[in-house]
Amino acid sequence: MQTYSAADIERILRLSRSTLRGLIKSGFVKPERGPRRELRFSFQDLIVLRAARTLLEAKVPARRINRSLQDLRRHLPEEAPLSGLSIGAVGDQVVVRDGKNHFHADSGQYVLGFDVSVENGVLRVVERKEETAKRAEPEPADMEEWFNRALELEETNPGEARAAYQRVVDADPENCAAWTNLGRLLHEEGETRDAEHIYRRAVEQCGPDPVLMFNLGVLMEDLGRPQAALEAYQSAITEDPSLADGHFNLARLYEAIGQQQHAIRHLGQYRRLVKNADVFSDA
Repeated sequence: MQTYSAADIERILRLSRSTLRGLIKSGFVKPERGPRRELRFSFQDLIVLRAARTLLEAKVPARRINRSLQDLRRHLPEEAPLSGLSIGAVGDQVVVRDGKNHFHADSGQYVLGFDVSVENGVLRVVERKEETAKRAEPEPADMEEWFNRALELEETNPGEARAAYQRVVDADPENCAAWTNLGRLLHEEGETRDAEHIYRRAVEQCGPDPVLMFNLGVLMEDLGRPQAALEAYQSAITEDPSLADGHFNLARLYEAIGQQQHAIRHLGQYRRLVKNADVFSDA
């Protein structure tokens, strides 16, 4: 079963690290831990977090959110359906869209097709006409739309997603998120040499962004280059000292090469950060 990292969730849902931690602490999801003790989220977790954010933005009462999310999880598949799935809110109800079909999470009853958005704190629900849905999707008008399209395409068409990210960085070389996502897709597809090239170019254009450097560290580990991985992780925590997973990976690498003092220091910092975030109590 495919899982998602915390960075994936932040990128896909556009959540800040503090917001994600708050949603975890509130008990909306209980992510598992990966082999490097990193948080790993299921497809259901991703959808539940998306629904929770929409309902919070719509100012739905917390008790109603919790009840709706419990009902929602019972209706969700374990894997992303090929027909697509999206989540919205109508009033205080969670609504799921699976391909052309819609149903209330509370009852499982199908409802009419619509699109949901939150603009300036106002929930907008627009009915989607069948003839409109059949039209060819227009090309994005600006780089933000190209970026959003790339995010949507990652699961269904990684090749087109890469092309969209490439278009973004060609037009805006300082868009670090697009560089990072492009490199990650290449890494996931086994194109490690191209992924490294993209990450190095990203550093030249954007500087040592913490997520970028963390991803570079993971790539260097997979390539069997522990010293380069250490340097990348060190750069990541220099830019963001609260990056707990960076400290954990440094501790693990330092222990592997026999530098126990450094390993103990970073492991201690990792534990302090996790404790302060109060993640373990709900994970």
